[in-house]
Amino acid sequence: MSTTATRPARQLGFLMTLALVVGNLIGSGIYLLPATLAPLGANQLLGWLVTIGGALCLAIVFARLGGKLPLAGGPYAYANAAFGPLAGFATAWSYWTMIWAGNGAIAVAVVSNISLIAPVIGRTPGLPALLAVACVWLLTAVNIRGVRTAGEVSLVTSALKLIPLVVLIALALWLALTGAPHVAQPPVPIAAGAIASAAGLTFWGFLGLESATVPADKVENASAVVPRATLIGTVLTGVVYVGISLAFFAYMPTGQAAASPAPVADFLGQHFGGGVASVVAVFAAISAFGTLNGFILLQGEVPWAMAKGGVFPAWFAKETTRGTPGRAHVVSSVLLTCVALMNYSKGLGDLFQFIASVSLAAGMLSYLMVMLAALKLLPGERLLAVVALIAAAFIVWASWGLGAHALGYGALFVVAGVPVYWLVRRGAAA
Repeated sequence: MSTTATRPARQLGFLMTLALVVGNLIGSGIYLLPATLAPLGANQLLGWLVTIGGALCLAIVFARLGGKLPLAGGPYAYANAAFGPLAGFATAWSYWTMIWAGNGAIAVAVVSNISLIAPVIGRTPGLPALLAVACVWLLTAVNIRGVRTAGEVSLVTSALKLIPLVVLIALALWLALTGAPHVAQPPVPIAAGAIASAAGLTFWGFLGLESATVPADKVENASAVVPRATLIGTVLTGVVYVGISLAFFAYMPTGQAAASPAPVADFLGQHFGGGVASVVAVFAAISAFGTLNGFILLQGEVPWAMAKGGVFPAWFAKETTRGTPGRAHVVSSVLLTCVALMNYSKGLGDLFQFIASVSLAAGMLSYLMVMLAALKLLPGERLLAVVALIAAAFIVWASWGLGAHALGYGALFVVAGVPVYWLVRRGAAA
């Protein structure tokens, strides 16, 4: 790997940047979420509204910061600029942890959907794990090859993943316009706790809304493109999510949706035939594959930006001749591979879930730090300050929903990075 490689010209245009945002937001989870939310009845719709409101506040702040400070590293860059290297490190460490640990579940989701089409995969010991790891390293190679190649993959997969979801929403609209009767759902009382539960489930559908800000140094006309892609991508995703939720609430009994292992496929199958399940599984696999690609891009960019900023070992700052953070990608994907393999080890299944929940709890710190950074970096913008405070309150509320156990260990996860920071800074001062 070259130590003096000069990064190539900015390679991500508006469509690729938008695809990165949408692709990272809409993963495989939306294909299963209707089943999880169904027992909550109308509370799920209110939960979506609360979550979308919080996500839009977050997106507005990220968009404004991305326009004013189009710096590489996204959350790390803003926290570092506002509060210094220690805060920048803590923010980036928590964000990076959340990405590579969460990517393990996404890699597993790719193979899980493929196995619905080819059941032999699930019946062959070791094969699912092998395929999950293969997906990780295939997309790692794509990202090391160049950010434009990764952007092209995001563009294609984002377009494909929307097809069955748009078809489902269009079908529900057609049913409504033709006067098809709504399903009589069992009454579920509206309750603050149920709304909070729904918001807690739906919030994870918006993790990644900041995706455009992380590789900002490689986005063409970043000061304009990053905020546009962030806001449009978040709104578009919110429209899709609410459309799917309304469709299920209107035209599929909650009991049926809750019991379905593939609710989107079952919904479409009622009108287009049972054979549609295999088709939907293909699109769900593509959706997860595209999301994995986008987050692998981020998991390499964050430690590279940290190393460039002097808060992570300089070894991670070395680039390939194509100007990509090859070393950061490789190390991140080694960690990701370990997490993905944990999910396939019968004895470590609980451990995987523990790591995932703790990493998410730790990752919430990065969102909170960015909202606080906005207050300092953009002091004259009073309306933005109000939005940032609302977003910060939403983050605290959503974090509370994770529970004290996960938050406690998440805090320890963040503290565990302090020795790394101390050693790097001491070495730099020596």
